[in-house]
Amino acid sequence: MGRTRAKDTEHPQARLDHGGIARIVPSEFTTGFELIVDDTPQSHVDLDDPTHLHFEYIVRMGAVIDQLAGGPLTAVHLGAGALTIPRYIEATRPGSRQQVIELEAPLAALVREHLPLPRGASIRLRIGDARGGVRRLPPAIVGSCDLVVSDVYSGAQTPAHLTSVEFYRELAELLAPGGVLLVNVADGPGLAFARRQVATIAEVLPEIGVLADTQVLKGRRFGNLVIAASAAPLPTEWLPRMLAAGPHPAKIAQGAEVTAFVQGARVVTDADAVASPRPDASLFLR
Repeated sequence: MGRTRAKDTEHPQARLDHGGIARIVPSEFTTGFELIVDDTPQSHVDLDDPTHLHFEYIVRMGAVIDQLAGGPLTAVHLGAGALTIPRYIEATRPGSRQQVIELEAPLAALVREHLPLPRGASIRLRIGDARGGVRRLPPAIVGSCDLVVSDVYSGAQTPAHLTSVEFYRELAELLAPGGVLLVNVADGPGLAFARRQVATIAEVLPEIGVLADTQVLKGRRFGNLVIAASAAPLPTEWLPRMLAAGPHPAKIAQGAEVTAFVQGARVVTDADAVASPRPDASLFLR
């Protein structure tokens, strides 16, 4: 989702605890700004229109969120980025209560200063590891979340400890009956990592949908897949038509397609978890 950029100091930036650099730059292709971490695009935000979801996988997350029962949501987000989805929920469902867990304090400070949140938004930003942060959430959050979003990347990879069945059981405990988990997974040809992630999440939350570009879903190129999961049937009646219409055509796999997708894939445990594949650098050149 990125391209070659001049390495300059004209735009706001911060050195992260892991040694990388986060920058906020004007989008070269649309309105708003992008958060770039170590030359990997992480988020897009349009302060004038928080409902403008530029990145394709974020559009798909927004489409699922739009299907949830009307009114304010209780949501937990793992991985802050530039807070694109929390801003979207605040704009489309005023009064929502949201908790965001972000590992990098310098990144959170950079975003807060240069891409400020809407005044009065009930968005609590907590600093810490996603898995540890989930365990430190207020007890009232457990079992009450309409939505949990896991979109955590260290550079261009999801850390191994955030991919296991033990981790997803912790996330499932946060969900209210009918609550939905959204997970962003990046994978390439063959989709070995994504197949294991779907199988692992299905071990905990049996109602599964996988949203992606058709070519990505067939394992023909590297890209993002959004896994939607719940203990109850997913509210996806209108999703296939919406996804096929654009602006970024995609599809949702459910039922027998998901069963075929995960055939032969082993459930990931803490003992054998690995980080997501690292994309080729050329993916971010355009």
